[in-house]
Amino acid sequence: MTHRPLIAIPARFSATTSALRYAAEVNARALIEAVWRAGGEPATVHPHAPGGTADPAEVAARLARFDGLLLPGGGDLAPHRYGAADAHEAVYDVDDEQDAFDLELARQALAADLPTLAVCRGLQVVNTVLGGTLHQDMGGPGREHRHVRHPVSLAPGSALTRITGADKTEASCYHHQHVDRLGEGLTVTARAADGTIEGLELTHGRGWFLAVQWHPEDTAHEDPAQQRVFDALVRAAHPTH
Repeated sequence: MTHRPLIAIPARFSATTSALRYAAEVNARALIEAVWRAGGEPATVHPHAPGGTADPAEVAARLARFDGLLLPGGGDLAPHRYGAADAHEAVYDVDDEQDAFDLELARQALAADLPTLAVCRGLQVVNTVLGGTLHQDMGGPGREHRHVRHPVSLAPGSALTRITGADKTEASCYHHQHVDRLGEGLTVTARAADGTIEGLELTHGRGWFLAVQWHPEDTAHEDPAQQRVFDALVRAAHPTH
């Protein structure tokens, strides 16, 4: 049997999951299936950061087992994580342990040049780790990118353009926050028509890295351009790559 690269996907904490009767740790089925279709072995990783502090050595040791990392969407990062003094009333589903673990996971993956795909919240996590900030809310109905499919323009020569084979893509979005100040070493490679940053890449990264603000997993089953994002991650994570 062909070896499937092992892709780490940190679980999302969920307070209510009726089918499982208790609180749970979950990941979107569409995300898991997109990685599987790409030839990867998706593996859910338990977020462990008691008291809101992750142990860097422990996270690095756990991550060393994997061939790649996928940082998925989820709730909002606590604004204090990127230096904001106050939280907007629209900020939701903040979990201190989740934040601490995801941030350290991103930090360790970047340091190790581990092939990494960051989706929605994942993009925001990486931007924060690299010293960037976020707009806490895009302005409510009519301005936020929730339950929206819209065209996104891709930068010429970017990895996104090479992967999708196009200079535009139809993106499925669900977010009310977006990048404000860009993190160090990042470059913008995709934007929505309203100027919202939709894609980031590392300017001088040795390892494979891609970040998108939209959710490619939503339409990957029917849109080859979106599936190619996951294909590229798994290809980069393959031990023989």
